[in-house]
Amino acid sequence: MRTRKLGPLTVSEIGYGTMSFANYYGASPGRAEAIRVIRGAHERGVTHFDTAEAYGPFTNEDLVGEALGPVRGAVTIATKFGWNIDSETGERRPGLNSKPAHVKRAVEGMLKRLRVETIDLLYQHRVDPDVPIEDVAGAVKDLIAEGKVKHFGLSEPAAQTVRRAHAVQPVAAIQSEYSLWTRDPEPEILPLCEELGIGFVPWSPLGAGFLTGKVDPNVSLDASDFRSNSPRFAPEAMKANQALVMLLQRIAEAKQATPAQISLAWLLARKPFIVPIPGTRRLDRVEENLGAAQVTLTADDVGEIEATASKITIEGARLPPAVLQFSYR
Repeated sequence: MRTRKLGPLTVSEIGYGTMSFANYYGASPGRAEAIRVIRGAHERGVTHFDTAEAYGPFTNEDLVGEALGPVRGAVTIATKFGWNIDSETGERRPGLNSKPAHVKRAVEGMLKRLRVETIDLLYQHRVDPDVPIEDVAGAVKDLIAEGKVKHFGLSEPAAQTVRRAHAVQPVAAIQSEYSLWTRDPEPEILPLCEELGIGFVPWSPLGAGFLTGKVDPNVSLDASDFRSNSPRFAPEAMKANQALVMLLQRIAEAKQATPAQISLAWLLARKPFIVPIPGTRRLDRVEENLGAAQVTLTADDVGEIEATASKITIEGARLPPAVLQFSYR
């Protein structure tokens, strides 16, 4: 697989998000199967893997650490801090916590769970309004000086927050939701990444499965699936948003590809510093997603997608209000 630059990091142009193994889409497969899929992604060319302490909490980092242990020198692992999670017990508490002392305690646990001496890319999962971003960046700068972290990232930050953080400790990558149905980063964040040499990592690049065409109003989502509480996955919203899937299906047929592959190819075509991290619990879906790297979208293809998508009004907020409130601060 070809590589791209995430700031100073060189990674596969398509990465892999592992959150789906933390029961966010209903019950996950057993540990042995999860390890098989993660290792299978690497065998097929993926070198960049994404996790977070909040996924579980803790269980996903431990899973990723075991799965990638045998190939540690050949991969980069990104993880995230920032939610108010007890660093010892994993107990979730309300809100966020990016106090420097808490960040440093959190990293000690991450290193053990991931079975690494250094974290390749450490993101603040969400910006904490109660802690100046300069203090957060300073804490990560200290961790970098100690050899415990290599690079600093931010997830769902506002542009001015990025500038303030970058002045203290260079930001290697920004991670925000970005896809054909979630284009919030385009006005400010993507130009800022280009200006400052920061990599951009779209999470949920397939719209939590909707853009694959395999999730529609007739699909019954389990109550344990986070999408069952997402406004965009209400049956009425999904019905209205099918127009976007139809667009992807039309392009996919012409390219002998799948809607998922067109969705990812569109992201790859946007900017050379974009590295999407689709997640799946199935190895055949990993293979399908990686096939996007072989899909070439011409200027005419991109123009058709843009022209048609611009006429489609996406129904429903991308996340429930309780989660959305923490973004772009």
